[in-house]
Amino acid sequence: MKDWKGTGQFILSGNNRKENSEINDYYATEPRAVELLLENEKFNNYIWECACGGGHISKVLSDNGYDVKSSDIINRGYPNTEIIDFLKVNKEDIAYDFSRDIITNPPYKYAKEFVEKALELSMDSTKIAMFLKLTFLEGKARKSMFEKYPPKKVYVFSSRVCCGKNGDFKPENNAVAYAWFVWVKGFNGEPIIKWIN
Repeated sequence: MKDWKGTGQFILSGNNRKENSEINDYYATEPRAVELLLENEKFNNYIWECACGGGHISKVLSDNGYDVKSSDIINRGYPNTEIIDFLKVNKEDIAYDFSRDIITNPPYKYAKEFVEKALELSMDSTKIAMFLKLTFLEGKARKSMFEKYPPKKVYVFSSRVCCGKNGDFKPENNAVAYAWFVWVKGFNGEPIIKWIN
């Protein structure tokens, strides 16, 4: 497994945008995207935000009454961030309640690995919600993953939301189509696709 540097919020891809991508993969999630997820999906009261960055997802969850464990590979200033390399976590290595639901925006180049690690660590019926580019549906390697671990729901944004490079949200950052992909550990069926504003 490759090591990665950064907080795991989001990375832009494609040769034409490579020079504009943030070196540490820090692309914060617009809070409105989290609010829309919570309007459409119910979660366990206990949540792990495992790539919390500046806390954009964690803060919305906390403001909505959730008990949130926030961690990342580095601390970007969000209070009580635990330094944890999520991709290297083993159940035996940390004292942790793996029944927590997981909600995060992983670094896109490691998104597949984040999904697989979350499913590996979680207990049955745990929900895992990942904020990803809609193009995450593409690719042969991901097709194999989707066949083995189908998401239960995919919430596609009908209007654009954006990611903030280094936590800075600008109107020009909304050129990419995003969706929330929601897995329920143990689910085996066809995903439901819904559109949210």
